[in-house]
Amino acid sequence: MNTLLIVEEDKSIRQMIRASVRRSDITVSNIMECGDGQAALEILEKRRVDVMITDIILPKRDGIELVRRMQNLAHKPLVVVASGCDDFACAVQMLRLGVRDYIMKPIEREELTDILRRLDLEIEENRRNMRELRTIGCQQLKYMILNDNIPEHEVQTVTRSFEKQLLDQEYVVCCLENVGGEDEESESYLCLGEIEHNRIYIVRKDNKEFLLKNELRDCHVGVSRVHCGVTQLRTAYCEAQTARKEAFLKVRHKVEYSGAVPEDRDVPDQEKLLRIAQMIGTNRITSALKMVEQYFAKLKREAYSCDVLNQSVNLVIDEICRVYRNVLLADEEELNSFRNIYRFAQSDELMEELTGWMIGFHGKISEAFDDYKNRSKVDKALAYIQANYDKDLNMAVVSNYVSMNYSLFSYAFKQYTGQNFVSYLKELRMNEAKRLLAGTDMRVIEISRRVGYENEKHFMKTFKSQNGVSPTEYRKNMQFG
Repeated sequence: MNTLLIVEEDKSIRQMIRASVRRSDITVSNIMECGDGQAALEILEKRRVDVMITDIILPKRDGIELVRRMQNLAHKPLVVVASGCDDFACAVQMLRLGVRDYIMKPIEREELTDILRRLDLEIEENRRNMRELRTIGCQQLKYMILNDNIPEHEVQTVTRSFEKQLLDQEYVVCCLENVGGEDEESESYLCLGEIEHNRIYIVRKDNKEFLLKNELRDCHVGVSRVHCGVTQLRTAYCEAQTARKEAFLKVRHKVEYSGAVPEDRDVPDQEKLLRIAQMIGTNRITSALKMVEQYFAKLKREAYSCDVLNQSVNLVIDEICRVYRNVLLADEEELNSFRNIYRFAQSDELMEELTGWMIGFHGKISEAFDDYKNRSKVDKALAYIQANYDKDLNMAVVSNYVSMNYSLFSYAFKQYTGQNFVSYLKELRMNEAKRLLAGTDMRVIEISRRVGYENEKHFMKTFKSQNGVSPTEYRKNMQFG
């Protein structure tokens, strides 16, 4: 279970219950305590609690009133009463209010553990059923998003399933890169997973900024206008997809749909694009890379649409296939993967990977790739990263420091270290964070800043993503390891 709340006036009893749970085989992520019924109710109003263990006789608001008031909450915990009161009428009243079990004080550790173990199994079973229903529902919503002229009876079916959960209130659709992985369940948003190479979220209007600043903090997101109702979902999706394309091209964290349509232009400088393909197999590869970088910058600067970028990339790929058809062989499959530009988070990543492919392919058909010189510069870059990982560091800063073309540096760095720059820096920071957590008493926020993260929440999310546990849990594991 995620959260257990202990409501008991006697602090020693609260500590005994906490210790019993910690020594049991039940995994509880968060154990909370309070000493009166009013404080418990305030916690339940703000936090999602899975199980609550409460006494009946409490200050400010007794256990019966607490459980009665709890019935009006959106999420009600499973309740276990632990009381010294043997009043049969009280016990019956609590059971009528939905209390799952009633145990007498002094509390027997084995009895408490058996009850919590049973409730934990029930919670997991309920979550499994909810996930299955959620998966089916998401498929229905995807169908509505991707199809026009859906029969009215099908619209009504989806409406009955989802409108009261989320879509009866004002909402927006968020469209971003398909980051994969599992999504945390939330009452304030719904993740539909992958649609047309992007990841789609439906989120209540009031929760939009929280989602963007937390779960989607490091993504490039297109946001629809505000809508309401199932029938508006496809329109909201199309708006979010349009805004996502601009976020992709302009490398922005967030673009909100405005209704403006980019000017419809032809692909600019087509002859220059064709020359880039011709130059890959010559000693002018550095000039070709520079032209690619300038071209991407021009697309962003002159407000071309993302469709123009897609057309441009495909034009270059077609020319490479034509010019080098006799030597491409296995490289052609990887080259053609660039035709789906939205498998990348944003246009700079697309440029980095595409120019990396160009450098690698050039290295196979030309002896002009000076491996020794590049390795020396990467060594210098690694030393610089080791000395400055606690600062605001990115690949542009490091490539400038070693006087190396950005794209060439990206490729050489990956060839030499086996990782891209972002992954290498993240791993370095996480390793140092683990060392500080295990070997010092520094606070998590201090460690966050020591390893280059100004935002503590961002650090904690990254740490858990990399290591499977939070920084606090990691420190605890090291102390008992």
